[in-house]
Amino acid sequence: MKSHALIIFVRNPVPGKVKTRISEKLGDTMALAIYRELLEHTQAITKNLRADKFVFYSNYTEAGDVWNDGLYFKLLQTGDTLGNKMKDAFSCIFGKGYKKVVIIGSDCFELTKEIIEKAFEALHEKDVVIGPAKDGGYYLLGMKKMIPEIFDNKVWSSSSVYKNTIADFEKAGNRYAILPMLNDVDTAEDVPAEMLNLKIKE
Repeated sequence: MKSHALIIFVRNPVPGKVKTRISEKLGDTMALAIYRELLEHTQAITKNLRADKFVFYSNYTEAGDVWNDGLYFKLLQTGDTLGNKMKDAFSCIFGKGYKKVVIIGSDCFELTKEIIEKAFEALHEKDVVIGPAKDGGYYLLGMKKMIPEIFDNKVWSSSSVYKNTIADFEKAGNRYAILPMLNDVDTAEDVPAEMLNLKIKE
C-alpha cells in the first residue's frame, strides 16, 4: 500500500528567471549559483527519505539533472497561481493513492531531513502539518486528505499567507501541528554567508 509521498516544487534553473530579488543586488549569475546550491541542498536532505518523491518543475522536466531519475518522479506544475499549482499537485498525488503527502519548496537552506520526517510523524495524530517561514509564508505543508480551501483566497508571497492558512485550519476544524520557524532564502539579506563565496559555474 502506498503511504508517504513528498512533493518538491522547483524552478528550472534559468538565468534571470530564479531568485530575481537576489539578482537585483547580486546579479543574475550569482542568483543562479545560489539557487543551484539550494537545489543541491534540497536534494541532499530528501534523497534518503523513506517516501516516494515527486519533483514538480515550473516549466519543463529535465533528465540527468540534480534530481536522480531513479530516485525522483518528475512532473510539471499546472495552474495559474501558486495556490492552484499546489492544489493540483496535492490532488495528483492523493489521486495516486498516497495517505500522507508533504510539500516543500527549494528555497529553505535551514530545512533538514529530520524536520521533514517530523512532518510525516505529525500526520499520525494530526490532519495537517505546517512549517512557518520568517517572512510570513510557509516552507512545508502536509496533509492526510485533500483540503482544497487552504489554497484559495491567499495573497501569495505576502506576510499573511501563514496566518490565513492557520485560520482556514481552525475554521474547518482541522487538527494541526506546527514545525519550527525557518528562513527562506528570497532576498540578498537572506543568503547564508557560505553561499556568498560560491564559485560561479558557467
